[in-house]
Amino acid sequence: MPEYSDDVIKKVLGSVKTIAIVGVSASEAKPSHFVMKYMQGKRYRCIPVNPGLAGKTLLGETVYPDLKSIPFPVDMVDIFRNSEAAGQVSDDAVAIGAKVVWMQLGVVNAAAAARAESAGLTVIMDRCPKMEYSRFSGEFGWVGRNSRIIDNRRKILGAGRAALARDAIGKGKGTL
Repeated sequence: MPEYSDDVIKKVLGSVKTIAIVGVSASEAKPSHFVMKYMQGKRYRCIPVNPGLAGKTLLGETVYPDLKSIPFPVDMVDIFRNSEAAGQVSDDAVAIGAKVVWMQLGVVNAAAAARAESAGLTVIMDRCPKMEYSRFSGEFGWVGRNSRIIDNRRKILGAGRAALARDAIGKGKGTL
């Protein structure tokens, strides 16, 4: 499995502003929906991509059927599709001029990654941007750790270290 340095992940999360989330669901119970909502809360513009929801609005954004239909630049493409489908999505990310292809937990396509990297894109596989963001921002303790499961139920926190870190992030004093 590929390993990515913290510096690479921090650079990606610190540089992208617009994220197309391919395979996002309208169901609040699905990880893709929660990741989109979480990342929006961290000031990223998240563009939902799902042909079955095209033309509808999801979390305040118009849903597009595919990457090529998005009428403005996208910095990162977050893939919530299976490893096989990630190949075409990665190729489409190259075609639209994205800077990053991020394949979600369990999604690995080495051939697609090689094509995207040879086109100059940064590729991260088998990781979740929500989990990585929370790891670097100090919120990691309340969003799940090494479980490889995205949980949309917030843990109740006292005045411990995690609560203090969360409060610092909310006041713009975080590390990310």
